Amino acid sequence: MQNIWIWIVVAVVVIGGGFWWWQSTQTPVANVATSGTDTSSQTVDTGTQNQGTSVNTSGGTSTGAPMSATVTYDGSSFSPASVTIAQGGSVTFTSAGGGMWVASNPHPVHTGYDGTSMQQHCAAGYTGAAPFDQCSGGTSYTFTFSKVGSWGYHNHLNPGAGGTVIVQ
Repeated sequence: MQNIWIWIVVAVVVIGGGFWWWQSTQTPVANVATSGTDTSSQTVDTGTQNQGTSVNTSGGTSTGAPMSATVTYDGSSFSPASVTIAQGGSVTFTSAGGGMWVASNPHPVHTGYDGTSMQQHCAAGYTGAAPFDQCSGGTSYTFTFSKVGSWGYHNHLNPGAGGTVIVQ
């Protein structure tokens, strides 16, 4: 009887791992909303090159991704949960209700975007590149993404609420 339970657990792990792998290979759909400006934006310049994406004369990139997006926090979740922007583009996060502190994953260390921990990049006197971390609560936050990749984020005040920014 004990062997049956072991095989059931192994099967569940294998099926769950296969589903996770399949989900990670799916192409995300771009969700874009552009509006407003925010004077509290941070710009990150990591010195990286454009990584094969060329800028065209229409202001976008050859990837077709927009240069900006807006994500709204309603007090319990972010909408849209996933946005796609071009490298060098910005995402503005606004709170329509509830406390919001946008931070890169994983919670609670916020090391996902630049590799520095929340204790490092939110400390007084920090002089490194601007991290993908609001570093305190607020109602609006804009971040400019210079690195290509998929960047998970969460609300540090409500870690169950989160989403993804895909930078092409």
